[in-house]
Amino acid sequence: MIGTITNRTRVLTMIAVAGIYAGVTGCASTGDLDTLRSQVNAAAADAQSAKTEAAAASRQAMEAKALAQDAMTTANEAKATSEETETKIDRMFKKAMYK
Repeated sequence: MIGTITNRTRVLTMIAVAGIYAGVTGCASTGDLDTLRSQVNAAAADAQSAKTEAAAASRQAMEAKALAQDAMTTANEAKATSEETETKIDRMFKKAMYK
């Protein structure tokens, strides 16, 4: 019987300690929840803004890539024309030397 009284006393002491701990630490107030909610909303807005900026940057990068490809094509065509002209001039020079 003494053992059960000691166990009950321990259980009641643990419950009292848990109650005091909960009372001391307190629960989150509505103001705390509103502050947290506003911070979460601000973070979500920042994330959406970053996503929009990333999409715009991606579009600009694709446009720049297309422009670079066009420039490369033009440069290759100019090189081919230059080589063709050089070959013609060389043939004309050699023809003039044989005369």
